[in-house]
Amino acid sequence: MNKWKIIITSLIFFAAGPGYALEPGEILVIANKDVAASGRIARYYCAERDVPVKNILSLSLGMDLKDTIGRDDYESRLAEPIRKELLINRLPGQIKCLLTTYGVPIKVGKRGPLLDQQDRERELKEIVRKETERLEQLEQGTVDNSKDGAAEQEEIKRRLAQTQLEIDRINGKETNASVDSELSMVLFSMYDLYRWQMNLLKSDAMGLSFRTLMVSRLDGPEYGIVKGLVDKAIAAEKTGLKGIAYIDSRGLMDTKSDFPGYFDQTLRDLAMFTRARTTIPVKEERTAQLFAPGACPRTAIYCGWYSLKKYIDAFDFVDGAVGYHISSFEAIDLRDPNTTQWCGAMLRDGITATLGAVAEPYLHSFPEPKAFFPELFKGSSLVEAYYRTKPFNSWQLVLIGDPLYRPFKKSPKKE
Repeated sequence: MNKWKIIITSLIFFAAGPGYALEPGEILVIANKDVAASGRIARYYCAERDVPVKNILSLSLGMDLKDTIGRDDYESRLAEPIRKELLINRLPGQIKCLLTTYGVPIKVGKRGPLLDQQDRERELKEIVRKETERLEQLEQGTVDNSKDGAAEQEEIKRRLAQTQLEIDRINGKETNASVDSELSMVLFSMYDLYRWQMNLLKSDAMGLSFRTLMVSRLDGPEYGIVKGLVDKAIAAEKTGLKGIAYIDSRGLMDTKSDFPGYFDQTLRDLAMFTRARTTIPVKEERTAQLFAPGACPRTAIYCGWYSLKKYIDAFDFVDGAVGYHISSFEAIDLRDPNTTQWCGAMLRDGITATLGAVAEPYLHSFPEPKAFFPELFKGSSLVEAYYRTKPFNSWQLVLIGDPLYRPFKKSPKKE
């Protein structure tokens, strides 16, 4: 039965394609029935956004507001009930987006070692031992070497790095993720739990990625802040998001061989695009310094880097403001009212939508600014812009905000 549902879903999504905007009835809201505020947020969202109340799925996830859920509990208490709801209780393709709420864990722990691959691990460790011994001999000049010594050392280092990755995979290293990113894959029956999986909705021109679900989250330091994510999004849609775009690059100029330099250029490209194609005023910081405290009045858009887990209160966010800070670990303490991490602190200071990582994501996992924000300028909703530009699922990023929010429902394009 499930096989046929998946086939039918495939045909529906192929026919529809990505051009169809997300509708309220296509959102399944996930609430923790053991936390009263979680249910209140779910019901409030449904009332304000015309999402059917039957689209609330309340699960027993505990009363203690744990940020992290173990891998086994994730599967039994979150993934399997959601999978059942989608495959048995819903029509194929009916739900395209999950919305997790305050009270639903934010992080899922790593899996255990692959017990059926222990012999392979021992083989790999022996390879590492021999390669390391050879490398040390080359570095110390204690062996004859007919090849170019430096070239052989580099080749050994490359092989050692690749072998270590395979060992790490067997042992379950880097198999933790954000709950929301893992839930994007909940309809995939089998995939490798190691690092990331490609996001098949990214640049999906054919609409074939019917199994990938978009996921957003209504969460933050307290109930009033979370409720405000909905209120401010609705208010901004009525007039169109208005204010200033603040873009903070670092002046890194090596854009070909150096990936940080390339990513820095995407911020400058965003500033150029916004000036040329929209009516939004732009202010830039192009040095290693960040925008100074209080330097950014009427912030509608923010994107920049790099101040690890140390928020700089430069911004006066207007209702509807969207932005993210490109650095690691900025969404770990999302519910801490005193956090200095960028996600929680920006929510506390009034931003309406943001994103961040619950562990080390590596730079290439972030949506490129020059792609993400132009998707919003085109009129896409928050969650659609995110999934059309983010590279990976089953990984570390989490999107915080109303998935239906369209900040530029009224186009900011220049005539």
